[in-house]
Amino acid sequence: MKEWPRSIRALRELVAIPSVNPMGRDDLPAEIVGEQAIAEHVAGELARLGLDAALVGRGGRTSVVAEARAGAGAETLLVASHLDTVPVDGMEIDPFDPVVEGDRVFGRGACDTKAGMAALLAALFRVLERGRLRRNLIVVGEADEELRSVGVADVLAHLGDRRPDWVLATEPTELRVIHAHKGVVHARLRAQGRACHSSDPGAGRNAIVLLARAILAIERDAAILATRPHPTLGPATLSIGVIRGGQAPNIVPDEARVWVDRRTLPEERVADVRAQLEATLRAEGLVGEVVVEACTEEKPPLETPRDARPIHACLAALESVGRPGELDHVAFGTDAGVFARAGVPSVVLGPGSISLAHTARESVPIDEVETMVRIFERLLEGEAPLRAPGGL
Repeated sequence: MKEWPRSIRALRELVAIPSVNPMGRDDLPAEIVGEQAIAEHVAGELARLGLDAALVGRGGRTSVVAEARAGAGAETLLVASHLDTVPVDGMEIDPFDPVVEGDRVFGRGACDTKAGMAALLAALFRVLERGRLRRNLIVVGEADEELRSVGVADVLAHLGDRRPDWVLATEPTELRVIHAHKGVVHARLRAQGRACHSSDPGAGRNAIVLLARAILAIERDAAILATRPHPTLGPATLSIGVIRGGQAPNIVPDEARVWVDRRTLPEERVADVRAQLEATLRAEGLVGEVVVEACTEEKPPLETPRDARPIHACLAALESVGRPGELDHVAFGTDAGVFARAGVPSVVLGPGSISLAHTARESVPIDEVETMVRIFERLLEGEAPLRAPGGL
């Protein structure tokens, strides 16, 4: 039997532990839902490395936090690799059997983002064994990245006033350094009509028709977004994702709802999105008949300056392992945006491709996982600037 590198052994162990984010569903088997089991496993691995790990969270939505200290005054890096995965419906492989085929590891979460955590654990083992830790490290395996980032909120509450100097979030970027991405806002609109028998529709007010008018107006006004592009990320976008309404074909519906996905730019806030939707409804004459029930920011946008310290550190680490130092941006949201919103400079970097995340045959290249191990080694062992007195 082939002896795999420590990182691949760790990755296979992580993939074999189901950690599905229910994402609002109640039809999933209880034994595959939540991050409790995988958080306990990661905590155990960290304990074997001599770190005290804390489990934070509730209701099975558990995150793990641990610290390795290089010494007083050293710069502090927080590496966040989320523990949850999307559901496994429609997968063409056994999601929790981490098979190695050719040069790839297959399974749910293999690239998004259990490979990042596996690489960090392997790198930390090597660095501590050599006694060459030069940066303070906060290891974070957070829950709920795939939905509302509850895990990051729990981690930040656990850290309190202590803050790292910067954050590296491990998402599948094909080992490119990501300094900017759009945010995610989800809005839910409700149309309120009046029910009646469909044989006399004029006696009622059709909520689906009202909602259809609202959707067409929202789509029309969304075209304006394309005329206001961000210099790096391009325009904000809007997508109609879910429509629900009606009870039976012979009843004029009195209620209908639509869910909207809005990708935001760094200068936008959730209040801006709500205001834009409400302005569209007013212009369409639908005030009181269609309302914005909820407008929630799932992920804040990210825009870390190109000359920021985290960017230089990551690019230098890439170049030191023979990889081109590529700086890029993406459209999808990450927990790096949440940490950045909390005031911590953040970047995104990890093995694997987003094009394979969430797919029926999710996988990650072994060589990228091993390269990420070496990148982490460089970041943890490299010379780091000293912090001001009184820091973490």
